[in-house]
Amino acid sequence: MDKIKALWTKYFSSINSLIRAGLGVGIVLLFVLYYSALDNRGALSFFQRLELQAYDARLLSTMPEKIDPRIVIIDIDEKSIAAEGRWPWGRDKLSALVKQAFDNYKVKVIGFDVFFTEADTSSGLANLEVLAKTAFKTSTEFQEKLAELRPSLDYDAQFAETIKKHPVVLSFAGNNERAGLQKLELGVLPPPAFSVTTFNNKSIISVEIDGYSGNMKTLQDAASATGHVLPQIDFDGVSRRLPLFIKFKDGYYESLSLAIYRAYLDNEPIKVVLRDDEGDKRTKIKSVELRSTTIPVDDEGSTLIPFRGRNPMFRYISATDVIRGNLTKGELEGKIALVGTSAAGLYDLRSTPVGEVYPGVETHANMLSGYLDNNLKRKPPYETAIKAIAILLIGLPLAIALVKMNPLVATVTVVLTLAVVTAFNMYWWYQGYVLPLALPLLLVGALYLLNMAYGFFIEARSRRQITGIFGTYVPKELVDEMAKDPGTYTTKGESREMTVLFSDVRSFTTISEGLAPTELTAMMNAYLTHMTVSIQEDRGTIDKYIGDAIMAFWGAPLKDEKHAEHALKSALAMQKKVKEIGPEFIKRGWPKLEIGVGLNCGMMNVGDMGSTFRRAYTVLGDAVNLAARLEGLTKEYGVGILVSENIVNTVPGVIYRELDRVRVKGKLEPISIYEPIGQKGEVANQLLDEIDRFHRVLDRFRQQKWDEAEASLTKLIEADPKRKVYGVYMDRIAALRVAPPGANWDGVFTFTHK
Repeated sequence: MDKIKALWTKYFSSINSLIRAGLGVGIVLLFVLYYSALDNRGALSFFQRLELQAYDARLLSTMPEKIDPRIVIIDIDEKSIAAEGRWPWGRDKLSALVKQAFDNYKVKVIGFDVFFTEADTSSGLANLEVLAKTAFKTSTEFQEKLAELRPSLDYDAQFAETIKKHPVVLSFAGNNERAGLQKLELGVLPPPAFSVTTFNNKSIISVEIDGYSGNMKTLQDAASATGHVLPQIDFDGVSRRLPLFIKFKDGYYESLSLAIYRAYLDNEPIKVVLRDDEGDKRTKIKSVELRSTTIPVDDEGSTLIPFRGRNPMFRYISATDVIRGNLTKGELEGKIALVGTSAAGLYDLRSTPVGEVYPGVETHANMLSGYLDNNLKRKPPYETAIKAIAILLIGLPLAIALVKMNPLVATVTVVLTLAVVTAFNMYWWYQGYVLPLALPLLLVGALYLLNMAYGFFIEARSRRQITGIFGTYVPKELVDEMAKDPGTYTTKGESREMTVLFSDVRSFTTISEGLAPTELTAMMNAYLTHMTVSIQEDRGTIDKYIGDAIMAFWGAPLKDEKHAEHALKSALAMQKKVKEIGPEFIKRGWPKLEIGVGLNCGMMNVGDMGSTFRRAYTVLGDAVNLAARLEGLTKEYGVGILVSENIVNTVPGVIYRELDRVRVKGKLEPISIYEPIGQKGEVANQLLDEIDRFHRVLDRFRQQKWDEAEASLTKLIEADPKRKVYGVYMDRIAALRVAPPGANWDGVFTFTHK
């Protein structure tokens, strides 16, 4: 004992060496504490982020980068949209696609990464049914002809009959109120893969959903199987895993890829292997076995996606080529086909390790490829204990050894340690196991830096930080104001009452096609400069430019009690400026621009958000989405600015024209929308009278007094024939006369597009 004590005293001959060793051991124990007590509980997200990035690096460096010929993607692409018409297609086309794929091209199984929640009305059958019950109710000839045509016009029945004959797998989406999604139950669900009673009433640990968007019962009953397409999003916003099963009420539902693979194996039954019990009421799935394939499942019920490469690793075939029979007969024999979309506006995109913008349909294709190859990665049993032991075995010897090493020897030792740890980790990676890598490497680096820079501190001036963080977002005057008290401002996420603005140039695609690239760039730079000045003059913060679109907000980072008033003032100024610069643009050979602006205020989340690769100070929330929807609706009513009733209630000193009460896409609650006209006292009496007359039209319209509303609208159109909203209501009155809405009608118009 005395010899050991003497050796210890000799080694740590100075207090500094002892302190450095103590700090090193402390760092090691901190890492162990993280792994043993805080792992997988959302703590120390910095360390978790590094581990995820290390996983991504290994994945990217070892992907096969070879196309899998066993799987094809039938793509509803731009070519198909141009040939077959805009989406959604009539299901007669999808029926033709399925028939061609199986009968002519001999695919083994088809999986649809598309939902069929609502009935297909493209044939006009629904309208004919309405006429049969109203205008032609007594017409025997009409009724007989309709009965004759009904089978050929019922596209849903045709599609159901087609998929019933073949191994066709449908999909459904889950939603979760805890993830900020609305609780919906649309369509029907398939029978669950198993229920809680399967395992002695024990709950399987898995992703749980509160609602779903499923398929019509007619189609669901005809499908061979149905799987969910809910991704598992890691806390950094990246999809690396897929829940093999999700739970809804007492049932567990398999993923789309698993459902397709089972159909490929001729409806192979699921064999579930459980882990050790987690208690009396909960348990975990260890793996799922299908013939010679073992699918490992992690503690959250998910499986790592075995991405094959950065570029598309599967053959894409335009859906129109399948429908029209442009492929060689038998060309797809024995293959698995996934039907998805890459068309603009329909693209199902996700952030993944292989790309920030990655097709969702390819995640399912990659899973299928992994099932076929039986090469899915897994985390080892007793993962937490392995991590803690690895940290101790690496960290403690190094923490003590580095204290007495000179810089050169310490550097060589650390480099060799890093190389050995990496090589050991990669060996097990190729054996199919995902061991921790970032944390051991970070520990080694931390111990090295501690010993090389003992007593090292980093300082930064607060004003310079504020200028660097916010200088590109907000006006210089606000930055100077913020710099007076920098401790008050932060990029951390918080919830605030704010106002957000979206603007967009009308017919920008047509404009861009008519200009040379250099001219288009010059025009957009000039336009965006003018708009930015208008926004920043009223304390607005530029969030981002999205092509020709602008997103801005008021109320952050500097709080603004009059955020809605300032935002509305900026919106009016933007419209005025667009008109003022019109002659200048025409002189330069550019078109005269028109813009639409949407405004809304409410509670929003604001902060520094994004992915590992790109971040931005931005706002999120339902109130933000509504402002974007309002901008899109400006075209529907022919107005330059649309604001919500929240703005009207917050900024009372303005004359507004109420335009409608609507349900926008993605929201169930109706809202009233308004066009701001100008400040009170500055609007001409004639215009005030016109607005009042239109408001009376709205009252009569909502009371279903069609004749009175139409008569008043006719006079308004005579006085102002160019105002689009009058024509909109004339068309609605005509339609509602044919199909009366009923006594309980709330007067709300529902938009099904963004």
